[in-house]
Amino acid sequence: MTNAINGITKFLLALLIGTFATVVSASAGEVYVKWSWGEAVDGYDVVAYHTQDAAIEGSAEFSTQYLGETWLFSSQENLDLFTQDPDRYRPAYGGHCAWAMSKGKKASGNPKVFKVVNGTLYLNVSRGVQNKWFKDIPGFIEKADAEWPSVRAKLNS
Repeated sequence: MTNAINGITKFLLALLIGTFATVVSASAGEVYVKWSWGEAVDGYDVVAYHTQDAAIEGSAEFSTQYLGETWLFSSQENLDLFTQDPDRYRPAYGGHCAWAMSKGKKASGNPKVFKVVNGTLYLNVSRGVQNKWFKDIPGFIEKADAEWPSVRAKLNS
């Protein structure tokens, strides 16, 4: 029972921190940007998730503007791939936690806690939450896809 309460407490704390630490861009709530970094997906290279199955920090040397935010990449090649088809590489739900989104909630995704599923990048707030998400990835994606339009609309209002 204590472990369950601790788990719930940690999730709620992460959700609260994510809510306050997130700045929703002026680009219709499409991407979150944390105050401390100022770059989409905390400055991680979104192409590398797809091509290297790794969370790799980007560099200001390889950057572009998209949806009103700065996106960083680890190489010119990855920057070029992104600019050719940005929607292919950007994370689902604007980079918000996929598990929280399946519950109709907004929590910042952690760029180090990711999974690419059928060509789409999904972030989760923590490893513990991701482990819950792993138990039914297709079901949680289906629920999150259904919830995202209403959550997105709230971000835009």
